[in-house]
Amino acid sequence: MTLIPYCKQHINKIDKKIINQSLNQDLITTGPFVKKFENSCKEFLNSKYVVSCNSGTSAIHLALLAVNLSKNEIVIMPAINFIASFNMCKILGAKIYLADVDPVTGQMNPKNVIDCIAKNKIKKIKLIITMYLGGSPENAAEFFKLKKKYSCYVIEDACHAFGAQYYYNNKKFVVGSCAHSDICTFSFHPAKTITTGEGGLISTNKKKIYEKLLLLRSHGIKRKDKHWEYTIEYSGFNYRISDINCALGFSQLKRVGSIIKKKAKLALLYIKFLKKYDKICILPKYSKNSINAHHLFLTHFKFKNKISKETFIKFMLKNNIILQIHYIPIFFFKKIFNSKKNVKKYFPGSIKYYKSCVSLPLYYDLNKKNLKFILYKIDQFFKTS
Repeated sequence: MTLIPYCKQHINKIDKKIINQSLNQDLITTGPFVKKFENSCKEFLNSKYVVSCNSGTSAIHLALLAVNLSKNEIVIMPAINFIASFNMCKILGAKIYLADVDPVTGQMNPKNVIDCIAKNKIKKIKLIITMYLGGSPENAAEFFKLKKKYSCYVIEDACHAFGAQYYYNNKKFVVGSCAHSDICTFSFHPAKTITTGEGGLISTNKKKIYEKLLLLRSHGIKRKDKHWEYTIEYSGFNYRISDINCALGFSQLKRVGSIIKKKAKLALLYIKFLKKYDKICILPKYSKNSINAHHLFLTHFKFKNKISKETFIKFMLKNNIILQIHYIPIFFFKKIFNSKKNVKKYFPGSIKYYKSCVSLPLYYDLNKKNLKFILYKIDQFFKTS
């Protein structure tokens, strides 16, 4: 049995053909494929403006700079998340408060935010960063109500949710339309719905934010009519993405629907099997108003006594099946998270989530034979343990 990863990119012949086209252009960076990809994303997301960049982390950094996040300004974000958002806020000197999460979905909800504000006696919030762990956009419109209540910004960290949608007041919205946020950021790492190799994207409906993002992405340079003349408006970065990357993204975007549909079918096979094992397994229940991008297949197992999560992961690995953890709670990283708070008291949902949740393999090219083998090994582990 060959190795079964928890995720894998899907590259086809059409992708390779378009990449070759980009290599034959006069410009292979800041060339036509960057604009083609951005325009296609703008149309797909139904947002007024998009800016591409070289990673999802760069997208988050640019978004924070675009809303002028400054030293000691308060940011609230989920305790369960990839470290990128936390790191970027910390580098900018923000005061970060972690909110607890739902113990099954792993996502922060509006009540978690309100509890975080009350427990920490927070008076003025600059920014709330949401995150759609696994790919299901939960509570997008409800977070927008908090934005209005607290007069703050909302940035959607939608690295897991490209192609996801949700309903609100009987109307469908695409994640990235920014109908209920100021800015939305995406990652196009190979693990994501579509890939550019490495890459990111920022969407917004605010013109001033868009114009600032364009400048910050490229050293803060503003060109003049004469191509050799320019001014420096900000201290910016080189976060540009190449045409080669965007050519791949442009190609993949054309089949994003079929990619999500295939992953949804695989997720359904997992669900049908695991529902039989309700004594050992708990599946996240997502809102009926959310349309999942199925970036990850998250599930909880009831590990007891000598049957630990680590033992399970090692057993699967011996059988050439790679599982993953998304994510280790940020408050466990003591070198970057300095707090004397009792984490069991402040983050019961996050700890419960972390103790039992694992990500099972889910990617476009996962075939039914391999999926059945994964399920067989899960069954074998819990029957023999």
